[in-house]
Amino acid sequence: MSLIDDWLPEFDVGKRYDAAVAASPERALDLVLAAPVAPDPVVGGLLALRGLPARGRAIEDYLRALEFDHLGRTPTEWAAAHDGERLKIAVAFEAEPIPGGSRLATETRVWALDDRTRRRFRLYWLAIGPLSGLIRRRWLRAVQEAARL
Repeated sequence: MSLIDDWLPEFDVGKRYDAAVAASPERALDLVLAAPVAPDPVVGGLLALRGLPARGRAIEDYLRALEFDHLGRTPTEWAAAHDGERLKIAVAFEAEPIPGGSRLATETRVWALDDRTRRRFRLYWLAIGPLSGLIRRRWLRAVQEAARL
């Protein structure tokens, strides 16, 4: 069972993105946690629009600055969570070996603690979800590029 499964096995919204990375799973995980949270102007602009300044921060540091608590780390997995009054949010990165490197994945899960919050969050996610996905795919692309260096 993964760290994210242990902390948030049930959720209302969940998204997972993955990419092949030319690095061992351990190296891929190190690369994503150290990657810039705004690897390009598009991501920087999207985060700025949401009032989330990101300049110069690594992904791991950024999540901690947003008050995500570290859930744990293994050689191939890292997870953090925010336990709010109305929402529980978990973010995880995990890597598994594949020929030529690893498959690096990022997963986000959200669970609303009441029906009203659930309805509001689902409306919010209709607008923000695709942009959140774009950010995560660009994070993965940045790791792919870093692994080639």
